[in-house]
Amino acid sequence: MTGVRLGMGMTSQRTRGRLIERLRMQGVADELTLQAVGAVPRHLFVDEALASRAYEDTALPIGHGQTISQPYIVARMTAALRLSGPLGKVLEVGTGSGYQAAVLAQLAGQVYTVERVGALLRAARARFASLGLHNIRSRHADGHNGWPDVGPFDGIIVTAAAREVPEDLLVQLRDEGRLVVPVGTHQQALLMYRRRGDTVTCERLEDVNFVPLLPGDVV
Repeated sequence: MTGVRLGMGMTSQRTRGRLIERLRMQGVADELTLQAVGAVPRHLFVDEALASRAYEDTALPIGHGQTISQPYIVARMTAALRLSGPLGKVLEVGTGSGYQAAVLAQLAGQVYTVERVGALLRAARARFASLGLHNIRSRHADGHNGWPDVGPFDGIIVTAAAREVPEDLLVQLRDEGRLVVPVGTHQQALLMYRRRGDTVTCERLEDVNFVPLLPGDVV
């Protein structure tokens, strides 16, 4: 863990505590993941008009046709990555508001995050700086390609639904690394891939509903 301590901001410990208890009741058992979610001030990652809803367990719009994932999904995906042990280097595809990357930054040595929408990435970078999250590196690019220059990764999280699993991401996993990705169009499934040598196994975690993973980049 990086040891980053984030402020409570406008919300009380009781408010965040209720969210963590809901996540625990929904089956998220990894305590370090729960602590990481509880440490991140989610209200700073949404529009001010939606700040009062920030600790509800729901997805919220962040503009540009994108959403901030519901806390349960963020916790579920993060905990799935941690099944392989401590996280040194992690890749996130789809920075969005920056919330998922901020949670990962509590648990990984280094987080690399890629976003195709420049306006979203600029806002996320400002949030990372204001919160002192210095172990996050970001890039404006098409996430389908990952970040091959700095791989392999202990874990990869994709925060938008792919039509099929991008092969470029699988090859950027280290041995025993995990890729957690929603796959599908109208019906989506959250899948967890694990690489063991030259073999890749897949486990279906649950049904989900994400915005689509789109190609190209937008200023």
